[in-house]
Amino acid sequence: MKRTLILSALIAVALQASAQFSKPQEEAMRKLQMAQVAISSIYVDEVDDNKLAEDAIRGMLEKLDPHSSYTTPKETKQMTEPLNGSFEGIGVQFNMVEDTLMVIQPVTNGPSEKVGIIAGDRIVGVNDTTIAGVKMSKEEIMRRLRGPKGTLARLKVVRQGIRDTLRFDVVRDKIPVHSIDATYMIRPTIGYIRVGSFGATTYTEFLESMETLRQQGMESLILDLQENGGGYLQAAAEMAGEFLSQGDLIVYTEGRRVPRQEYHAPGNGHFTEGRVVVLVDQFSASAAEIVTGALQDHDRATVVGRRTFGKGLVQRPIDLPDGSMIRLTVAHYYTPSGRCIQKPYEKGNKRGYDHDLVDRLNSGELTNADSIHFADSLKFQTLKKHRTVYGGGGITPDVFVPLDTTRYTRYHRELAAKSVIIQQNLRYVDQHRKELKKVYPSFEKYKQEFEIPQELIDKIIAEGEKQNVKPRDDAERDKTMPYLKLQLKALIARDLWDMNEYFSIFNEENDIVQKALQILSL
Repeated sequence: MKRTLILSALIAVALQASAQFSKPQEEAMRKLQMAQVAISSIYVDEVDDNKLAEDAIRGMLEKLDPHSSYTTPKETKQMTEPLNGSFEGIGVQFNMVEDTLMVIQPVTNGPSEKVGIIAGDRIVGVNDTTIAGVKMSKEEIMRRLRGPKGTLARLKVVRQGIRDTLRFDVVRDKIPVHSIDATYMIRPTIGYIRVGSFGATTYTEFLESMETLRQQGMESLILDLQENGGGYLQAAAEMAGEFLSQGDLIVYTEGRRVPRQEYHAPGNGHFTEGRVVVLVDQFSASAAEIVTGALQDHDRATVVGRRTFGKGLVQRPIDLPDGSMIRLTVAHYYTPSGRCIQKPYEKGNKRGYDHDLVDRLNSGELTNADSIHFADSLKFQTLKKHRTVYGGGGITPDVFVPLDTTRYTRYHRELAAKSVIIQQNLRYVDQHRKELKKVYPSFEKYKQEFEIPQELIDKIIAEGEKQNVKPRDDAERDKTMPYLKLQLKALIARDLWDMNEYFSIFNEENDIVQKALQILSL
C-alpha cells in the first residue's frame, strides 16, 4: 500500500511537470515519465536510474536520422578534445610495442622535449606506477600520462644503450592538436596541404600553411581532403572564404524549425586567383564536403577523386547537467547551387546507412565510371561557368579516379589488422635510428636512395606466420610487396622526420594526387 502511494505521488509530480507542453507532447511526456517512475519504483530488480535515462535517450535517437546521437560525459570529452585544438598532458607521440610505450616523437617545444625525452625512449613508469609489462590498456596509460596543466608526472624511462633507468619530472602543459597533416611543395610552384579534420585551430593553421607555401614559390594548390571526416562548420566556411570573392555564398542550412542561414565569403581571401585542385574520396564528409561543394559550385576549383560520403545534417549540441551531450539534427547543409549534401537514408535504419559504402563498392561506383548514373532531376548548374554538377548526396568530382582494389591485398590487410607491420617498423627504426640518420642526413637523400631491407620484410613475414597470417600463394605475396614497401618507407620517414615526409612518399603512388598533378601541369 505504501509503495502504491509513493508511485502515485511520483506520477502526479511527473504529470505536473509535463503541463508546459502542447497536448500531444504532454501525452507523450506523461507516458515516458510514468514508465520511468514505474520501473524505478516497483520493478522486481534494482535498476540504475541514470542508465535507464541514457537507454531511453538512445532509444529515441536511434529511430531518427543516422547522426543524432547521445554521448556519456567521458565520450563527450574524448569526442570534443581533438576538435578543440589542444589537450593537457606530457606531449609525446607514442605507440605500444608489445606491452611497452615507446616514444615516436616528443612534441616540439613540449614539456617532454624540454626535459630531454627523445624518440625511442620507453616510458615504463608514471608516478610510481609501472605501466610496462602489466597488460595495462592504452586508454589507462593515456589517462595516467594526461592531467591538468601544471601538475607533475614523474616518469621512469628506459633508453637504448643506457643501463640504468632514467627519471624525468615533466610538468604537464597544454599540447596542441594539429588538424593539418601535411604542408609541403609537391612540385616547383605547386603547393600541397592535407587537412585531416576541421577543428577550432584549423583556419589559423591553414593560413600559416598557405604563407609557408607562398614563401616557397607556390602558384597553384592541391587541397587534400581525402578521408577528412569533417568537424566545425565555421572552420570550413573560413577556409572556403580564402578562395572566393566577397559575398559569394559558401553554404546554407535550413530545417523544419530552423530558418535558412547563409554563410558568405567576407572578401578578404588570400588565394582568389591561383589554380586549385581539391582531392576527395568516399570518406570525405561534412565540413570537407562544404568546402568542396562551395569551390566546385563557384567554378573555383577542379574536384578530383570519388563521390564523397554525403554527410549533410546539422547537429545542435545539447549539453546535459552531468557533462553528457545530445547531438540533435536540426537542419540540412546545401551547397551554393542548392544541392543537398546529405545522402538518402531511412529513419531508424542505421545498419543500412552504414552499409552504403559497401553497396557503392559492390555496385562498381568506386571502381568504374561507367557504373555511375544520375537522374535528370539531380542535375544542377555551377554558378559562373554553368557546368553540370550532380546532387543526390555527397559531392561528385569533376574528374573521377577509380579505387584500385588490387594493390591492397587480403594478406596485407591481415598483417595490418594484427599490427604486424607497425610493430616491426617501430622495432626497425628503434634499432637503426642513429645509423639511418647518419646515412640519410636529409629527407631528400632518404627519399631518393633508401630501399626497404629484405631483413625487415623477412621479419614481417615470419611474425605474420606466428600469428597465422599467411599469403594464399606466392602470387599474393609478390603482389603485396610493392605497396607494403611503400608503406614501410613512409612510416620510417614519419618516425625519422614528421608527417610532411610521410605524405611526400605516399603521395608519389597516390592515384588521386597524381591525377591532380597531371591537371595542374596542363
